[in-house]
Amino acid sequence: MMIDTAPGATIFSVPTVVKRKPRGATRFVTSSRKRTASARAHSRKTIPTERIRLLIADDHALILEGLAATIGRQDDMTVVAKASNGREAVELWKTHRPDVSLLDLRMPTLNGVGVIKEVRDLDVSARVIVQTTYDTDEEIYQAIRAGAKGYLLKDATLEELLDSIRRVHAGETCIPASLGAKLASRMSGETLTSREVDVLRLLARGRSNKDIGTELFISETTVKTHMRSIFSKLNVISRTEAIAAANRRGLIQL
Repeated sequence: MMIDTAPGATIFSVPTVVKRKPRGATRFVTSSRKRTASARAHSRKTIPTERIRLLIADDHALILEGLAATIGRQDDMTVVAKASNGREAVELWKTHRPDVSLLDLRMPTLNGVGVIKEVRDLDVSARVIVQTTYDTDEEIYQAIRAGAKGYLLKDATLEELLDSIRRVHAGETCIPASLGAKLASRMSGETLTSREVDVLRLLARGRSNKDIGTELFISETTVKTHMRSIFSKLNVISRTEAIAAANRRGLIQL
């Protein structure tokens, strides 16, 4: 292009050349970047993580299968063994060495407390959660004393159960506040001797002092001494109250 700005002066200007990107190039680059980011995200999601390996033990088939199916659907959990009684639970634990064991408290051949004791004898770091319908002071106390790291009632929500499994696997102890209060109450109270518990069990069956003495090979006077001690420790004043209090605490099962 030529521009005449003054008489006798002619200035020549050089046209500016503008380089343009081919059509669709920007869209291609943006789309490519999006696909790359998406691929990275997808790659991160599909990287397998180590799952929590569980053993489940319950003598009710429907509960056992239901728990196994529900837990098995979790991305971070897998069920490696299922047992229908306590003895089977111990044997399966030896075979599979699960990360966490979920046990019913009352099972045939060996109860939950017995399972915990045997498993902890094999490995003191074994992580066990008790799940039961029973929330008596004594049963909570016995399970925790044996080494359970978690205690849940069977009416707990699925979220509570899964959270407990993850927390216990991480090394935490998981006991709901309501059950913790009962545990504290039990630990602060006086403990009945094994002989006093024997007397209570026979008392709950309707035995007289004389009959109790005969079955336990002790005198009737000794039975009365045990009864006075039982009444004092349970803070009751009658045989009926003693039976009711013992049942609430899980010392006896009616």
